[in-house]
Amino acid sequence: MSAAGPGPALDRRPILITGGAGFVGANLADRLAAEGHTVIIYDALARAGVERNLAWLIEQHGDRIAPVIADIRDRDELARAVGEAGAVFHFAAQVAVTTSLTAPRDDMEVNLGGTLNLLEALRARGEAVPLLFASTNKVYGGLPDVALTLAGDAYLPEDPSLRQRGIGEDRPLDFHTPYGCSKGAADAYVLDYARTYGLPTVVMRMSCIYGPRQMGNEDQGWVAHFLIRALKGEPITLYGDGRQVRDILHVDDCVAAYRAALARIDRVAGRAFNLGGGPANAVSLRGLIAHAGQLLGREIAVETGPWRPGDQRYYVSDPSRAVEALGLARPLSWREGVAQLAGWLGERVGDDQSAEPRLRRQPEAAL
Repeated sequence: MSAAGPGPALDRRPILITGGAGFVGANLADRLAAEGHTVIIYDALARAGVERNLAWLIEQHGDRIAPVIADIRDRDELARAVGEAGAVFHFAAQVAVTTSLTAPRDDMEVNLGGTLNLLEALRARGEAVPLLFASTNKVYGGLPDVALTLAGDAYLPEDPSLRQRGIGEDRPLDFHTPYGCSKGAADAYVLDYARTYGLPTVVMRMSCIYGPRQMGNEDQGWVAHFLIRALKGEPITLYGDGRQVRDILHVDDCVAAYRAALARIDRVAGRAFNLGGGPANAVSLRGLIAHAGQLLGREIAVETGPWRPGDQRYYVSDPSRAVEALGLARPLSWREGVAQLAGWLGERVGDDQSAEPRLRRQPEAAL
């Protein structure tokens, strides 16, 4: 899903990325720094492993990377970083539904409070500084009214038109779990600051993003987590029956969409877009495990656990509005992208050289 046209036409002020040492943030920072931008990486380094992403960015780009190790809840430090920026990408967040269930106040203070801190710092600037916010498909809730049928290893909508196009932005919001509430409220604030205060903001309601530099674990980043477990020869735990379906999008296509939104901010400010791979890149959890087993040439052990609160049995984005408004090209196919990620992870997972995947090109297939 590469963006058409050149990179963002900005002044040369630094670009601020909150959560910039994280998975998507680091990939975006790499692209921007390679284009000559100075990138402020604002990150608390709270997630295990992201310090390696920051070290890699500094090694690759030197003084084009300006680290600020601080929490998004630190208003004074955040205001200082915002004061230098010509544009802001906001990825800093508490990202796990499971964590939000055990620590809902912390979840709210980071996701909603941190976003409000950022919006207020931008409002205090008195300038039209663009803000692009990473929201989530969880703002649509569990989708209990979507009638599903079981087709092999996957839940699919009974409605053929919904199966063909996916969930669109006209879907009513329905926050579920503290994580859904905190991200959904932040989503609403970002859009309202465009309407009420004229800030040029855009919301990206992201589906499942995957690719290099992802520190996948059981709570977040499931595509990388599944591959890491498979490469280590460890069983994968599926919560529910594993027939849940998600659309997955390679991080390069995700980065292209964010860059396109910034380049077209005058035309798309105040809008929310679904960002995902769409129906052509939809796969069930069991389907992805089967594909990983084909890539590695061995069966992958699976264990099961109870359903998790708020887990959608089916969520596939309709990305057509983003494609049209942002000029996006066709995204990388999930089979090719997962094979690439397996190769990247195979060089980095553990000390067991037998974990190197034997990659085999698979034919295209859709659910």
